[in-house]
Amino acid sequence: MYGQGQRVVGELEDGRLSDKPEQMSGVPEERLAAWGEVYRPRYTGVATFMRQPLRELESDWAGTDIGLIGVPFDGGVTNRPGARHGPRALREQSTLMGRINHQTGVKPYDAAQVADLGDVPIEGVYALDRAIEDIEAFYSKVVQSGIMPLSAGGDHCISLPILKAISRQLGEPIGMIHFDAHCDTGPELFGHKHHHGGPFRVAVEDGALDPQRTIQIGIRGPSEPLWGFSYDSGMTVIHIEELYAMGIEAVIEKALVVVSDGPVYVSFDVDGLDPVYAPGTGTPEVGGFTSFEAQQMLRGLTGINIVGGDLVEVSPPFDSANTTALNGAQMMWEILCLMAARLSSKADQK
Repeated sequence: MYGQGQRVVGELEDGRLSDKPEQMSGVPEERLAAWGEVYRPRYTGVATFMRQPLRELESDWAGTDIGLIGVPFDGGVTNRPGARHGPRALREQSTLMGRINHQTGVKPYDAAQVADLGDVPIEGVYALDRAIEDIEAFYSKVVQSGIMPLSAGGDHCISLPILKAISRQLGEPIGMIHFDAHCDTGPELFGHKHHHGGPFRVAVEDGALDPQRTIQIGIRGPSEPLWGFSYDSGMTVIHIEELYAMGIEAVIEKALVVVSDGPVYVSFDVDGLDPVYAPGTGTPEVGGFTSFEAQQMLRGLTGINIVGGDLVEVSPPFDSANTTALNGAQMMWEILCLMAARLSSKADQK
């Protein structure tokens, strides 16, 4: 297999020592810097998140700093289904991601041990409340193992059990930076509180999310009457029109002020992007921000006290070109860089 075998040590032209598998002894250092030790075409092998090692068994989690996790569940959608297929599509597209964020300079794999922990085992596939419990139980194990979770949905209802698991581990409610077309703080729907339009309302009511340290960015569309809880609870809501009036830098500054230096979760719903960039999603809303603007906002958050994050609502059946999954994987990568930067900062402080 590429990237494995006996290691050899040699001297490079500039005097530095090179330590790499013998099959790769003739590979240019520039190529290794860009690709790492998985030196093979990106379209080969079994796809894992960001081409990181697969560690599905809990017994193999030791030493992992950041866990990339799939949550193939869309039992909470109110409109178009298909997000259960999101993790698989995101894994496929994430093989295109690299090893360095060229703008921020963050090299996540130099700062942290990153692994694909597989998919959450959900027994309650046909029972929404049971599925939420299954997801929370899995993430409780993850955070108790000292692993920071970065998740790929799945619909947005998966954020609730993840937030609850992290909050319980920290012993306090956490803040959130939320990119979306919808606030997702709606009331019960047809007698159910667990649906993808209301996870953050329940998170506040359950004591897992601090509304005063929550900011929601990119909000728009005809569901506005449902979001009264966001305003009443003290969340900061930035509609898409306000985003463009303020400018990206001002939005970043506002987000940093709102979340302060406390623990914060980053949740990115792909329908925050304009449907031009993310047609494959359950509830698309015309008039969203661009993929470049999303990158700039996420990169501007470098240094926050991030404790977890997710990328949700990719529905591959509605996008045969995989544009949505590609943009989703890119935003996952950006969140991964935020996590690595935070871990690197903590290590420097010791």
